[in-house]
Amino acid sequence: MSPTRDDFVGRPQDVARRLLGAQVESDLGGARVTVRVVEVEAYAGEGQDPASHAHRGPRRRNAAMFGEPGHAYVYFTYGMHWCLNVTTGPVGEGGAVLLRAGTVLDGRATARARRTSPRTGAVPPDRDLARGPARLAVVLGVDGRHDGLDLLDPGGPLRLVLAATPVDQVCAGPRVGVRLAAQERWRYWVPQAPEVSAYRAGGRRAGAGRQP
Repeated sequence: MSPTRDDFVGRPQDVARRLLGAQVESDLGGARVTVRVVEVEAYAGEGQDPASHAHRGPRRRNAAMFGEPGHAYVYFTYGMHWCLNVTTGPVGEGGAVLLRAGTVLDGRATARARRTSPRTGAVPPDRDLARGPARLAVVLGVDGRHDGLDLLDPGGPLRLVLAATPVDQVCAGPRVGVRLAAQERWRYWVPQAPEVSAYRAGGRRAGAGRQP
């Protein structure tokens, strides 16, 4: 189902649930890869969520979070990984939903090539191709150049298509690796999906690498 801007206006927690079962279509790098979203995390806006990049207000790094909903917010974490988020509205509030894991539906050969270890040549099993936000970004070919892309542009290189029928059952639990606001059960996933992350409490250090 082709989404509208209004589908992403509202609390990040509500938008996060709506994103389960959605497909992300990527033509980045000259090859088509499509991933079905099976796990997400919501992060609220300015002054609402200490674990969010938006908590202390807009900056150059997080500008996409405060813009129109339905855009990509891409950030670099731990000095090695890119992560893809979908921005939520209203404009100026700063919410986003981290895409944590997905099932590769199309372009599996490209996904495998992108996830092949350059050191050993090892190829991960299919369930691990897009398991975790950094791996999902790699499979889709996403990096910092794509921050701010309009995911609702049907002619764009990175597109989001909502599921025609909402996922029937949704599990909810604590966000992975978050020390601040750790009590919030704002991670949502499709039950039985093999790509869903194993829960890991805490984080490396407060304020570092939060998602988003």
